[in-house]
Amino acid sequence: MKKTKTNALRLLDQQGIAYQTLAYDGQHGQISGEEIARQNHLEAGKVYKTLVCTEGRECYVALIPVNEQLDLKKFAKAIGIKHLEMLPLKMLLEKTGYLHGGCSPIGMKKQFRTCVDASMLMHERVYISAGKIGLQVELGVQDLIQCIHATAGDLVV
Repeated sequence: MKKTKTNALRLLDQQGIAYQTLAYDGQHGQISGEEIARQNHLEAGKVYKTLVCTEGRECYVALIPVNEQLDLKKFAKAIGIKHLEMLPLKMLLEKTGYLHGGCSPIGMKKQFRTCVDASMLMHERVYISAGKIGLQVELGVQDLIQCIHATAGDLVV
């Protein structure tokens, strides 16, 4: 059976970045990142969710642990702007090329300015969405940061 390649996985292949995929049951609708971690016996602090925010027409991406909440003020400060709002879900596919629940910071339609929560730097490897519901990718933190040109900052409540 042939495995499907997402934009994220194709980009990792192009850049020669080593990764492993991890499938989970996403057939019954979206499940939380915490549930994905639980189903796969993963530490929730090593599983990161991708959140897209906006200021006017510009989008910004934050990666935070699935068991945390994004602090919009801290995120805005970390990237040097005054105010951010969450991107409305109805605009996610149009802006990123990904559906809610399967949004990866890798392989979006456009590489938006991205910031990872500083907690990520405490890990060697983390799990993020591979670009579709039902599929996660495990990769090295430094590889991820270099691939998406991310900075790190204090982003959670």
